[in-house]
Amino acid sequence: MAERRFNVFGTLVVIAGAPGAWQAFHPGADGKRRAADFIVPADIAEHELAEYLGDLFHENATPRHPSVEQLA
Repeated sequence: MAERRFNVFGTLVVIAGAPGAWQAFHPGADGKRRAADFIVPADIAEHELAEYLGDLFHENATPRHPSVEQLA
């Protein structure tokens, strides 16, 4: 299962899977991860993930963390 990591306005989010079967997680410092409290719709393509996360969490933007960045 492929994973993509994002810095979403200062919060680390991992999106795993493939289009049509996305799963979202918050990684912990101990290497474990917990399910995120949001879903990624099945019709979101891989290249649209950062934009989707930005649209979903735009209210969390701050001057220090103004954007969503794909990390890996």
